[in-house]
Amino acid sequence: MKKILYPILGISLIITTLVFTPVRAQDTTPPEPDSGAVVCEPGVYLTTPDDCLPLGPSAYLTDLARLGMTFPPRPLPASKPDPSLTQLPYLYFHLDDTYVPVYSAPGETGSGAQQFMPGFVYVSYVDRVEQGGVYYMLQNGGWIPGKGARVGEISAFQGLTFGHTPHNSFGWAFEQIPVLSSPGYGGAPTGKQIYPFEVVQIFATQSVDNADWNLIGPGEWVEARKVAQVVINTTPPEGVTNGRWIDVNLAEQSLAVYDNYQLVFATVIASGLEPFWTRPGLFQIQQKKETETMRNNDPSDFYYLDNVPWTMYFDGARALHGAYWRTRFGYPQSHGCVNLSVGDAHWLFNWAVQGDWVFVHDPSGQTPTDPALYTGGAY
Repeated sequence: MKKILYPILGISLIITTLVFTPVRAQDTTPPEPDSGAVVCEPGVYLTTPDDCLPLGPSAYLTDLARLGMTFPPRPLPASKPDPSLTQLPYLYFHLDDTYVPVYSAPGETGSGAQQFMPGFVYVSYVDRVEQGGVYYMLQNGGWIPGKGARVGEISAFQGLTFGHTPHNSFGWAFEQIPVLSSPGYGGAPTGKQIYPFEVVQIFATQSVDNADWNLIGPGEWVEARKVAQVVINTTPPEGVTNGRWIDVNLAEQSLAVYDNYQLVFATVIASGLEPFWTRPGLFQIQQKKETETMRNNDPSDFYYLDNVPWTMYFDGARALHGAYWRTRFGYPQSHGCVNLSVGDAHWLFNWAVQGDWVFVHDPSGQTPTDPALYTGGAY
């Protein structure tokens, strides 16, 4: 009798379960997007892969790669020019801003047969003696009293030569710059500093707090006005008839050289200071001189610069040349010429030929273009 009851009890439990188990409502929630998909290994995915999702670290790395940043950082395809280009065979003396006589022999006194007027005066000398005072012998044989100071050190700064055109822009700091974690004056300091003449790569620029800011690395921003940026453009300016030209950017105070439509050299300059602007326009190198004496006989603006090295005239009296009297570049200082370090002027002089194009431009539009403003001498 017990054997019969067990099957009956089992059937009863099944029926009870079927009757009293509640029916679950149909699930209408849409499936999670990409549910079950595989996240890609950390890496750069410039195109979306078919077999994984480029999320998390991959998305971050890909965003940086689109800006030109890689891990480890990709160096510029650049090198320093030959350091011997910075050497000059001259000794220079900076005269005081006063009348300085020129004598026929050391030890003389009086007004002298000639004299230099007060102004901005640098002369070359070949000898120095102490004879009733200190006297310097000029290259023409005349002697001047030591009223001034010897130029003890000439800037050895040099730009960069390039094996091929870089992927992104770059520039030189011309003063010490704090690095911030975000663009804007309120950005938190990173503790990092960029020092004068240090090269930085530039991956993006943003305008914040009425100022431009350069992205120089992941979470690293510097104020753009303190960097002489080389804005790379391998397309020849209108009017250039070959793949060779010198690009002078007045807004950035930078110079770039293109050969066969590729960037081959770049550096920092000092252009004309108001009201002696460097004139924007397309010019050609008219004359090359290894050394030149530049002077202006106007007593109100007298200057005399002896043995200016590696001079190339491109716009009347305005020239590209070495400026042995300058120790800093990156901001307007000249009388209209494009001043370079001695080594950079030497490199450029060796590369250029008469007739090469010089494209001077100001992307900010602040340099006037009225021809009436561009007369007289320059240095």
